[in-house]
Amino acid sequence: MNTKEIKISDFNYNLPDERIAKYPLENRDSSKLLIYKNNTIEEDKFHNIKNYLSDDNILVFNNTKVIHARLIFFKSTGARVEIFCLQPHQPLDYNLIFQSKESCQWDCLVGNSKKWKSGKLCMEFEFDSKTCHLYAERIDDKIEFTWDNQELSFGEVLELTGRIPIPPYLNRDTESSDTTTYQTVYSKFEGSVAAPTAGLHFTNNVISELANKGVATQELTLHVGAGTFQPVKSEIIGDHPMHSESISASKEFIENIISSSKKIVAVGTTSVRSLESLYWLGVKILSGFDNIHKLEQWEAYNLDQNYSIKESFSAILNYMDDKQLDNFTAYTQIIIAPGYKYRVIKALVTNFHQPQSTLLLLISAIVGDKWKDIYSYAMENDFRFLSYGDSSIIFLDN
Repeated sequence: MNTKEIKISDFNYNLPDERIAKYPLENRDSSKLLIYKNNTIEEDKFHNIKNYLSDDNILVFNNTKVIHARLIFFKSTGARVEIFCLQPHQPLDYNLIFQSKESCQWDCLVGNSKKWKSGKLCMEFEFDSKTCHLYAERIDDKIEFTWDNQELSFGEVLELTGRIPIPPYLNRDTESSDTTTYQTVYSKFEGSVAAPTAGLHFTNNVISELANKGVATQELTLHVGAGTFQPVKSEIIGDHPMHSESISASKEFIENIISSSKKIVAVGTTSVRSLESLYWLGVKILSGFDNIHKLEQWEAYNLDQNYSIKESFSAILNYMDDKQLDNFTAYTQIIIAPGYKYRVIKALVTNFHQPQSTLLLLISAIVGDKWKDIYSYAMENDFRFLSYGDSSIIFLDN
């Protein structure tokens, strides 16, 4: 199969607006769960997911945290300008930029940009009974933010002034409840502009029950970019440019993957992309590549596939030891589509994705054309779709 020649039109299905979940259920873990294993489909409630996993599994979560990335400014004329923070520019590191106390620069999308060609925008906000100001100014193709209360870090300023960027297909404004419901219960590290939504179904109780059953858990970080909502506009997938996202894996995480013989279950497509990308970055180290902190869109399809998971992850660990690193960070543009051979995961917990999306291609890389049966079943049995919708667990063939 020539993956690049795949027609995105072959991954279309009818998704009525009323089937898109505009809000989550009151209890996260009461959502439906579709189970696909050995070419059979059944359904249950998510809080029973422990029944489909065992002490031979290790769940990998993406512990990224969604930031209040949408900033709404108003010019003196009354014109509304929306600034959507995409990724750090100066400082480039996520942790450092959220700790900034004077100024910082971001790559941003600007809504109604024709109304703002130059000059500073200003937004008032309250902190500790004081009126403070956040300023935004164009610096070349970046946006520079400054603020007049140096007690506050930029991360704190965003919490006070920004809005959670819920997906555009919800067709509604962000509400106060989204601040909680659009975060996973295990979110830790700020940086995403979209939630790793497969994780939204997990509660502390579900995680505790999994632990009691002997199911191991590990966490890594992929900061989800706005490109996750980017539609595929090309006729064939080879012409679609994938977005780049930041991965971070701790030394402890790498060591645990190497030492474990358990089957890896990825929670969400972001965890899949992270795990598979880490494998290929390890292969790049073993193959003597210089640029081992970036995986290009199609690179995995052309690399040596003869290395084991342990060999690849051990190469990353050895690199970290040589460089005295506690965390391995990299960027990935990997596109996973039919024709891709999964190297790391044995199962995937995921929601139901948009028609003609790269995420649907990722699912098809696991189950082939059976994705149509899975989605038909979900549609016919009143499953709720997309970010706030229901869940599934999909097993790779043994």
